[in-house]
Amino acid sequence: MTFGYKFAGAAALAVTMTTGAAQADVLFWSTQAKPVEEAQAMREQVLGNFQDKVDYQPNDGGPWLTRLQAELQAGTGTIGVLGALHGDFSAMNADDLVDLSDIGVMSASDTFNELAKLGTDSAQYIPWMQASYIMAANKKALEHLPEGADIDALTYEQLIAWAANVHEATGEAKFGFPAGPKGLKHRFFQGYLYPSYTDGVVRTFASDAAVTAWEDFKKLWAHTNPASTNFSFLQEQLLNEDVWIAFDHTSRLAQAFNERPDDFVAFPAPAGPTGRGFMPVIAGVGIPKTAPDMDAAKALVAHMLKPETQLATLRATNFFPVVDVELPGDLPPAVQAAGGAVAKMSGSADANPGLLPAGLGAKGGEFNRVFVDTFERIVLANQDIRTVLDDQKGALEAIMNETGAPCWAPDAPSEGACPVE
Repeated sequence: MTFGYKFAGAAALAVTMTTGAAQADVLFWSTQAKPVEEAQAMREQVLGNFQDKVDYQPNDGGPWLTRLQAELQAGTGTIGVLGALHGDFSAMNADDLVDLSDIGVMSASDTFNELAKLGTDSAQYIPWMQASYIMAANKKALEHLPEGADIDALTYEQLIAWAANVHEATGEAKFGFPAGPKGLKHRFFQGYLYPSYTDGVVRTFASDAAVTAWEDFKKLWAHTNPASTNFSFLQEQLLNEDVWIAFDHTSRLAQAFNERPDDFVAFPAPAGPTGRGFMPVIAGVGIPKTAPDMDAAKALVAHMLKPETQLATLRATNFFPVVDVELPGDLPPAVQAAGGAVAKMSGSADANPGLLPAGLGAKGGEFNRVFVDTFERIVLANQDIRTVLDDQKGALEAIMNETGAPCWAPDAPSEGACPVE
């Protein structure tokens, strides 16, 4: 399997060749790969063969931002390269970051590259690595796919039909959903269902398209293992075959693929009327305008997108490449399987990412609760969809107004708090 990769060879080579000997270590200031083992792997396996010495320093978000802001306000600093999630970069001012449009590297996903512009006409950062949620199935379920369905390009209508076919053939509801107390069900609604049906999350929360989304999810629920309200890590149910088709985070499916790699297949989430909604956890690399050695910083950014560096990063962090690279056979089966599904999903022509919520601060839990409560009332308690959405809309509006959080993709940008329309 390969990951899509774009590299403007001459431009990238020029970036690499211009550096010469840096006068000091390049400070790589990151919010990612913070555990001791990951940080050490980053230093030795990912950055050890870079042409200059790199001082890789991972930090929690607070200290990371405090030092960055201090250097930007002073107009001078020591940070050469920033490593952070998309949400971290989107909270910055565009003029605090160096335009990387001419650096010669980019991810294989046009969607990711567009997100990295942060609403401007230039590359504010370069996508670096990604994680996500995917679908998985027991190969026994494949014979029950609807006629003409492509497992790598399913629609929600086809997924519902597939789950119904399995239900009829086995006499058991074998779709699995992480609806347990520790399940990540809210991420499915925020990053998959809503973007696929409404092309938004906050603005479109109570829209007519959202009603349709919940109607279809209820159809899927009719073929969902009723014990799903206790499921949190679907790898367990795949292995004991209580479930034949499942949605979950890659890390929560890994055990199934590692223990019985020949029994399961991983594939992208389905598409709805407004695209193939999925929630990527995107990390990027950028350069603050106060970087002390701009050539060395740009060379390091180019280094992070090389295929061999991307593979080393995968081994170090379990985040997947954003470039076209053949995954070596000695990677764990779960990485092989999930990597292919993630690549197909993020690189699909109809990709419509629903990003992680940003700007909510301590209200993040309450935001998630809105979607969980909506699910429980509509699906579990069978309450009227329109009534529930209109009711929950007020709770969502209160959170957005209190935090002042602007809209994030796929919602259209907003001035100030993202409105619930």
